[in-house]
Amino acid sequence: MSLHAEKLNKSLKREKQLHFLLGGGVILLFLLVWEAIGGFELVNPLFTSSPSRVVKAAIVLINDGTLFAHLAVSAKEFVLGYTVALIIGVPIGISLGWFKAVSASFGPIISAFYATPRVALMPLFIIWFGLGLTSKIIVVLLSAIFPLIVNLQTGMTTIDPDLIKVAKSYGATRWQIFRSIALPASVPFMITGLRLAAGRALLGVIVAEVFGGSQGIGYLIQYAGATFQTDKVFVGVAVVATTGIILDRGLHRAGRYFDRWRGETAVG
Repeated sequence: MSLHAEKLNKSLKREKQLHFLLGGGVILLFLLVWEAIGGFELVNPLFTSSPSRVVKAAIVLINDGTLFAHLAVSAKEFVLGYTVALIIGVPIGISLGWFKAVSASFGPIISAFYATPRVALMPLFIIWFGLGLTSKIIVVLLSAIFPLIVNLQTGMTTIDPDLIKVAKSYGATRWQIFRSIALPASVPFMITGLRLAAGRALLGVIVAEVFGGSQGIGYLIQYAGATFQTDKVFVGVAVVATTGIILDRGLHRAGRYFDRWRGETAVG
């Protein structure tokens, strides 16, 4: 490794450490201020709680198994809905972007569904599918699938036309262009779609459980709020936020791996 590259790596490392310290410092300051507000009762703890109260509530929910029971239900709904969204959404998004006739035919209805809030459809899902698992999976599916479709469609329609011209000049078939140019070029859009879809799916889980659930983290938040158990509300919110961060960072790392595959495919 050259001296310049070594200095650059050290500089980047110091920058990351600085960002970590700044971010961690702001979070710590926020928690301290929050704790002080609750400790000195500047605001009624019934409405604001405090970090120490939230931790105590979390310990209680963990010890009696309540938190893990609700988390297991929400995880099942998320995994099923998100998986179905991937299975259906990926080929639809690719088809809309690659085939102009498909885009002209189904693009308007996709746009209409994408713009429709899933919360507005929740009463209909309860009427059609009941209060069981099916209605919640449908909400998660519809929450996750459209960001994925739209991003993949965009990725397939923003390919550099010069690359396609060069490929055609060398006699590449449509399938070869799709496999070696279009598909690798759409990877960043797919990863972005997956990250957005994960966040929307998580939101869909909570919305479905708040409106028509008797189990799950959304139900825990809704029930705790209705009974003025603010500590438990914050426990549920913290679980959702932590899950969202883990999902987003995991998909971000997966995106970096697929970027390497993308480069290898383009070279090959």
